[in-house]
Parts: sequence; structure tokens; C-alpha cells
Amino acid sequence: MNSSPSTDTTASAPNLGGETAIVTGGSRGIGAAIVKALVGARATVVIAGGSEKHGRDLATNLGCHYLPHDVSSEQSWETLLSRVRDDLGDVTILVNNAGVLDPGHDISETSVENFERHYRVNQLGVFLGMRTVAAEMKQRGSGSIINLSSIGGHRGYANQIGYSTTKWAVRGMTKCAAVELGPYGVRVNSVAPGFISTTMIDVMPDEQIDAVTHATPLRRRGTADEIARAVLFLASSECSFMNGTELVVDGGLSL
Repeated sequence: MNSSPSTDTTASAPNLGGETAIVTGGSRGIGAAIVKALVGARATVVIAGGSEKHGRDLATNLGCHYLPHDVSSEQSWETLLSRVRDDLGDVTILVNNAGVLDPGHDISETSVENFERHYRVNQLGVFLGMRTVAAEMKQRGSGSIINLSSIGGHRGYANQIGYSTTKWAVRGMTKCAAVELGPYGVRVNSVAPGFISTTMIDVMPDEQIDAVTHATPLRRRGTADEIARAVLFLASSECSFMNGTELVVDGGLSL
């Protein structure tokens, strides 16, 4: 069977008509692919934060919405939810996609600022997002939250203590929230991307890119669309009995 990536995120897409989704960091890369997939499935989509220029351009092209947002700010989350609720209705799908991967450093050379930046975006941002939508989803008795973790949170990685540990935390928070919110009909799952062709990866040295690609059993990098399809599946009723699950989409790299 051909393992070449498909670029069609709408083929046999579930129907998410009537659903309202927030995608953090949805202006570029994996986030933009997720936005396109959700729009293709007929959801009403809000791109929250990320590059304002790219976000607004994408929203215009797709016929969705863009709102400035700081995932690490409680006030920003409250404002975002209020605006979405007033303009579009209840949030039924939350995709916590926003994340940062700063250049790696040895532990002895990792600054507090570097570590805290990873924490505030990758970990605190996910917590605040789940906390912000949880009450309404519980009251409504339904909802789907999808957190973007990473295979970087599956084992220890040298020179990536900030990124790797925060992605470990996302995996743990996903399972805690799934246990807590499940009785109310709210599903919480995560997607762990492997080595994906995005601008975040493209800035790495060529020899490092080649080494990781060779270590991947499928011998290629993944695409943002392949991650988006996993998110779309978790957002839909096609996996209505999946809760606390992590879909690892890495071409076998973590094996």
C-alpha cells in the first residue's frame, strides 16, 4: 500500500455542520491545516492567535474567523470565549494547537526565560484553554477537546528540556481532563505529531533533518494535512467512545 501522503483533508470528511471550533495558533503550519480540515467538514471555525496577518488572510480565504489571542493569558481566554459565544454560539470543539519550539540548549545553558516561554505557551496555554471551555461543555453535556502533544513528550530528548517536558505535561493533562470531564459527555484526546514538514522544522540543520527522516520507518517527514486528519477524526462523532486517547502520527519514529 502506498505510504505517500495525501493532501486531501476533505475526502470522506465527517459532517461537523452546526459545530463551532476554536483552533489556537491556527494561522500557519499544522494549525492552518487543521482549520482547513474543519472548515471543509462544515464547522464554524475561529482562528485564535498566531500571526495576525497570516490568520486574517487565511480566514478571508476560507470564510472563517480570526481573533487575536494570547494563550498564556487568562483575560485573553475569557475575552475570546465571550466574543465567540456572542457572535457564533457555544464552543463545541477546542483544538489546543499553539506551541513553541525554541532552539535547543544544554540544561546548564537553558535560561529561565527560555524554559518559561515553553511552559507558558505549550503547557499553561493548554490548561487555560481546557479550563475556559469546560464549564459550558459540562453544562451542555457534550464537547470535544483535542490537545496537540508531540513525540517529543514520549521520551527524554537532549537539549530540549523546555519543549519536551511541556509536551509530557500536555499528555498528562489530557488524561486528567478526560477522567474529570468524561462523566459530563465531554471527550478530551490528544494528537502527537512526529517529524512534520513545517517552518518549525525547516529551520533545523539539514543533517539533523536527514538523520531524523532516516530514523522514521516510513523514511519521510509527515505533512500538516496528515495531522489535521487525525484531529478531524477526534473532533467528530466517528470516535464517540474515544476519551483520554493519544493518536501518535509519526510514521513509526517513536517505535
